[in-house]
Amino acid sequence: MARKQGSHSEITGPKVRAAALRLIARYGCAAVSMRQIAAEVGVQAGALYNYINDKQSLLFDLMESHMKELLEAAAQVDLSGDAPAALERFTRFHIQFHLPRRDQVFVSYMELRNLNEENFAKIEAMRRSYEDQLETILKTGVANGDFVVTDTRVTTLGLIALLTGITNWYDPQGRLDIDTVQAIYVELVSKAVAA
Repeated sequence: MARKQGSHSEITGPKVRAAALRLIARYGCAAVSMRQIAAEVGVQAGALYNYINDKQSLLFDLMESHMKELLEAAAQVDLSGDAPAALERFTRFHIQFHLPRRDQVFVSYMELRNLNEENFAKIEAMRRSYEDQLETILKTGVANGDFVVTDTRVTTLGLIALLTGITNWYDPQGRLDIDTVQAIYVELVSKAVAA
C-alpha cells in the first residue's frame, strides 16, 4: 500500500500518541490494541512501528511526557515564603495544570500497573519529585507552627489524590466556575492541615 500523503513522523507520530492517549484513557491500556490505534490514525497496523517500538514504550512515553511537562510547569511556581501562602499557590497550580489534561491524568495514575519494572521506577521517581514539593511545604508549615500534620508523607499523598480527583467530576458547563472551585479546594486543603 502506498504511503499516505503527509504520513511522516512530524505529523503521524503525534497523531499516534494522541490517538493512543484517547483510547487508553477511555478503555484502558490492556484493552487497546495496536490495530485500534492504527485505525484511529488511519494507517496500517504495521506502520505504527515506524513511530513507536511497542505498546510498552508508547505507554511509558505518554506518562513520561506528562510528568516532564508537569515538572517543568511546577518549577515556575513560586513556593517560597510562608507555608500557608505556598500551599495555596501549589493547590491552585495543581488544579490549573491538571484540569485541562484529563486523559493524561487518567493514564498517568491508572495505568502505572501496566508499566514494566524499569519504566515504573522512572515514572515513580518523577512523581516523587513533584510530590516532594508539596511535602516540603507541609514540613515547613509544621516546623513554623502553621500546620498540624501527623505524617507529612501520608498527608501529601492524600492531598494530591484530593486535588487530582477534580478531573473526575468537574464540568466547565456546570454551576461553578473554575475560580470558585479553586477557592473551595484551597479552603479544603488549608483546613486539612490547619494548626
